[in-house]
Amino acid sequence: MERAIRVEDSGPQISRSQASDAYEAIRGGIVSGRHAPDKKLKIQDLANELAVSPGAVREALSRLVPEQLVVSRDQRGFSVAPLSIGDLEDLTDLRCEIETICLRRSVAYGDVNWEVGILASAHRLRVTQLMKGEGELLVNPSWVKAHATFHTALVAGCGSRRLIALHAQLYEQSERYRGLAAHYETGRDIDHEHQRIVDMALARDSEGLVDATLSHMRATTRSIVQAVKAKDSTVGPA
Repeated sequence: MERAIRVEDSGPQISRSQASDAYEAIRGGIVSGRHAPDKKLKIQDLANELAVSPGAVREALSRLVPEQLVVSRDQRGFSVAPLSIGDLEDLTDLRCEIETICLRRSVAYGDVNWEVGILASAHRLRVTQLMKGEGELLVNPSWVKAHATFHTALVAGCGSRRLIALHAQLYEQSERYRGLAAHYETGRDIDHEHQRIVDMALARDSEGLVDATLSHMRATTRSIVQAVKAKDSTVGPA
């Protein structure tokens, strides 16, 4: 006689789609500054806001910990990772080192597809408005995406998946800081900076490309520091 096999109920399963949606929403809120540095992230509140299960929120927050966007504290739950000028400067220095390696390799190994990728992404970035909204202007998410695509295209010819992955990780970590600079870019012609980068890349001028790109990155860092001082924000000195 066959015996019925009893399957134990392991409890509610977390929907992959819910966890992914929660991850994208929370990450976007942190990067945009909607979730301020050091803000406590209450799982039930986020679950209600995003219409997902608490388990999906917990999984999303756990994924954001290794990205250094969320901090997990024993017995105290999760909170948004703090920002500091010291961390920004450290991040900028490391990004410049990795950027230099990637750009030089891209000039050496990049083919016509690399050049086309740069031209296409630069054009999309140029025709996309930086700020949007009425009253209080906000950084346009489409511009943020186009800007990331442009900087990714510049290093896409380097021939190393590991370098490209590291470049992407550092770029993403800098996004939180970059949003602070949006209202304090006075005196800069961002379009001109981007065009100079494109010109150096297409001319296969390795040193010129590195100089143009690193100058662009460090100018953004200076703008962020100015924004921090002007707003007396929650960003600490170190």
